[in-house]
Amino acid sequence: MSVTGPRGFQAAGVPCGIKKGGALDLGLVAAGESVPAAAVFTVNRAAAAPVRLSREHLAARRGVRAVLLNSGCANAGTGAAGAAAARASAAAVASHLDAVAKEVLVASTGTIGPQLPIDLVLEGISRAVSELSDTAADGRDAAEAIMTTDTVPKESLVTAPEGYRVGGMAKGAGMVRPDMATMLALLTTDAVTTAPDLDRALRAAVDESFHSLNIDGCSSTNDTVIVLASGASGVTPSRDGLTESLTAVAADLARQLAADAEGAGRVVTIEVLGAADADTARHAGRAMADSGLVRSSFFGGDPNWGRLLGALGASGIGFDPDKMSVAYEGIVVAAGGVAVPHDPVAVLNRLAEGDFTVMVSIGDGPGAARVLTTDLTPEYVRFNGERS
Repeated sequence: MSVTGPRGFQAAGVPCGIKKGGALDLGLVAAGESVPAAAVFTVNRAAAAPVRLSREHLAARRGVRAVLLNSGCANAGTGAAGAAAARASAAAVASHLDAVAKEVLVASTGTIGPQLPIDLVLEGISRAVSELSDTAADGRDAAEAIMTTDTVPKESLVTAPEGYRVGGMAKGAGMVRPDMATMLALLTTDAVTTAPDLDRALRAAVDESFHSLNIDGCSSTNDTVIVLASGASGVTPSRDGLTESLTAVAADLARQLAADAEGAGRVVTIEVLGAADADTARHAGRAMADSGLVRSSFFGGDPNWGRLLGALGASGIGFDPDKMSVAYEGIVVAAGGVAVPHDPVAVLNRLAEGDFTVMVSIGDGPGAARVLTTDLTPEYVRFNGERS
C-alpha cells in the first residue's frame, strides 16, 4: 500500500488514451474533504503549465481536495492552450467532487511539446472518479498511471510509533536532478497537522531525499512533490516526528527511483563530510554526480578519485584540496589531497559487485550530505539517443 495506506484517502488509475495500447495514464488521489497540503516544485524557468497552476492553487490556501496526475504528456512548452488544458482538468475534477477548482492540484509527466489531449483527459477524469477507492490495488493503479520510462511503480508506506501513517508514490527514471523534484511524487498522511507545519516538514524531507538524488544532471520542467494530510488518525505528531516520517518515505522512494533509472547498472551513494554546512555538502555531492567523467568511472568500477577532485575543483564551492580524502566502500584511496597506499585489487573486486558507496571528506566543517546517483552506461546513451 502507498497513498491509500493512510486513512482518509482514495485513489484510482485509469487509461484515458494519452498512451497507446490501453496503458494506465491518468491517476487521481482524493481526500473526503479539503485537507492541509504542501508542495515543492521545480525551479526550472520553463516550468510546465500544471506546475504553474498548482503553485497558484496552493497559494490560495484553501486546502486541497484532490490531485490529478497524468503520464504520457508533460504539458510543457504548450503555451496558452496548455495552460487552458490544465485549468480545464482541475475544474473537471472539482465539479465531480463537489469542490472548487482551487482545491485541485494537477501534475503531468511525459514528452515536452505535445498538447495535452484534454478531451481524452476529461473522459478519463469521469472514469477515475467513479473508480476511486481506498484499496491497495487502486493505490497501485495510481502509481502505475504516472510511470513513463519507469519499469516498475514506486510506492512506500511507514507507520509511525504514534500510530499515524505516511504513504507515497513516485515516478522518475530520467531527467532527474531535483532542484526545489522528469519526477513526480505524492505523499499522504493521516496525521493531524497544519499546512505551515506540513510545509516545513516536507521541505526538510525533500532536502534529505529527492534533493539528494541526481540521475542524469537534468532538472525537469515538471518536478513536483505534494503532500496531503487527512488528520483521520486523530494523532498530532511533533514537528520532528512528522519530518522523520515524511523523510523515511521520501528517502525510500528516492532510492527506488535511482534503482530504476534509465540504463543504470548500479546505484552509487556519495557521502560528503567536512563541508562548511549541509547545503555546501549537498552542492559538492551533486557536482560530482553531475560529472560525466565521474559517472563513467562508476560504470567501470574504477576508483579514479582524481575525477572527483576535478569535479569539486570546478564546482565553485570553497574547499581546500589538500584536506580532501576519499574512500570507496571503506577503503581509503586518498588522504590529504594525495593518493595513499591501498590494495587496488580489493577495491576493484568490491566495486565490481554492484552498488557501492564513496566517502569524500572535503575539510573540517560540520556539514554533511548524502547524494544518490547512478553510473553512466552505454545503454543510457542509446536509450536517450534513440528516442524521439
